[in-house]
Amino acid sequence: MKAFYTIALLILSNTFMIFAWYGHLKFKEMKWFENIGLLGIIAISWGIAFFEYCFQVPANRIGYKENGGPFSLMQLKVIQEVITLVIFMIFSMVVFKNETFRMNHVIGSVFLVLAVYFIFKK
Repeated sequence: MKAFYTIALLILSNTFMIFAWYGHLKFKEMKWFENIGLLGIIAISWGIAFFEYCFQVPANRIGYKENGGPFSLMQLKVIQEVITLVIFMIFSMVVFKNETFRMNHVIGSVFLVLAVYFIFKK
């Protein structure tokens, strides 16, 4: 059950992170954000990133082996990276419709799955 909670929290965390890091690139299309300067964009992104940490920190604490969780530190990091890239691919295809998903992205994704396999291999 701790594995499920860890992964669910990491998915939520990474969803907020993607919006904090890349969502502002669409602000120019929104009327009320079009005149905000860089410092305003940074402040908004920090506000969004706050929620990322509200999910990321508990995910790592719940999931870490030395806290009674099922994952080593290396496993937690690899899981987080794969989740980040999956969410980023979905985000970029939904929000940034001009981005394309090409064969090199598929190949890179296969290598990420292989990375997970090797990190979890005993």
